[in-house]
Amino acid sequence: MFYPGENNLITDVDGILVGNAENEIVGTGTTVLIPPEGSTASADVRGGAPGTREVGALNPYNLVDTIDAIVLSGGSTWGLDAASSVANFIGKTGRGFKSGNDVKNVPMVPGAILFDLNNGGNKDWGGESPYHKLGVEASQKASQKFDLGNVGAGFGAKAGSLKGGLGSASVENKFGLKIGGLFAVNSFGSVVNSDTGQFWGASDELNNEFGNQGAPQEHPTDVLAGSAIGHALEKNNTTIGIVATNAKLDSKTAKRIAIMSHTGMSRAIRPIHTPVDGDVIFVVSTNTYDKELSYREINEIGELGARVCCRSISRAVYEAKKLYEMNSWQDKYS
Repeated sequence: MFYPGENNLITDVDGILVGNAENEIVGTGTTVLIPPEGSTASADVRGGAPGTREVGALNPYNLVDTIDAIVLSGGSTWGLDAASSVANFIGKTGRGFKSGNDVKNVPMVPGAILFDLNNGGNKDWGGESPYHKLGVEASQKASQKFDLGNVGAGFGAKAGSLKGGLGSASVENKFGLKIGGLFAVNSFGSVVNSDTGQFWGASDELNNEFGNQGAPQEHPTDVLAGSAIGHALEKNNTTIGIVATNAKLDSKTAKRIAIMSHTGMSRAIRPIHTPVDGDVIFVVSTNTYDKELSYREINEIGELGARVCCRSISRAVYEAKKLYEMNSWQDKYS
């Protein structure tokens, strides 16, 4: 039997810390996940407009198989600056690849960004973007507990026609296996049935975590109802996130879990993986659940990864608050 972790956050997974930082004038933010040293990682990209850093290095056939942090950020390509500042911050603690010589250690910090530039706020930041400072601030705030909704990478996010945000969820069993999700939702598609406000991902909901509205029984006549229709090309979108587990995963298996976890996006968002979304999922294994996994258990982790993905996305929109011209789910449907 599986049930939500103590905080129903990705930090319920052994040793995971998360920090968030926002710039309310610019209308954007950054999220940093810091796992224990030696954590394995991989990633899978499904959207048509991705913006990433070091994702290629995580492929199972390449050298890198451990990471020191993962950064999710608003700001489109400017948001990638946050990962550089996080790497510098992490490196000062002594983490990172050590060559054995006197060369500076090199932290491995992959990242992904979403496009929140047209969602409000003053983006005229002059010669220096805010993301370098946001990366450092988020790293300094890394802890086991954090808020959801208008925080971190989800601060300026929009999900279809509603305010998006940052969401998280977790699940574990009595034997100590844990899986958690962390997602910043800025999707072209809608997370709810626009006629009723019911969440597409309601079948995965646990403990009324996003309102207990029940699953939609019918679809709107307009197949793109509730989506960011009419402004797709200039606004751009993207849902980015992380699935973490304490199960022992090599990079090949982590890649497969990332692929399987994308199923959770398709449960939660309609349509998904569009030409204007840069959807990315990272998978992180802390390797602290010391048990060799059978294929059955790997399949189980992949399915639970999809479920925490779906729940995290739904919680992001449920917890979001009105910002600028973006109305929230709470405003429209509660």
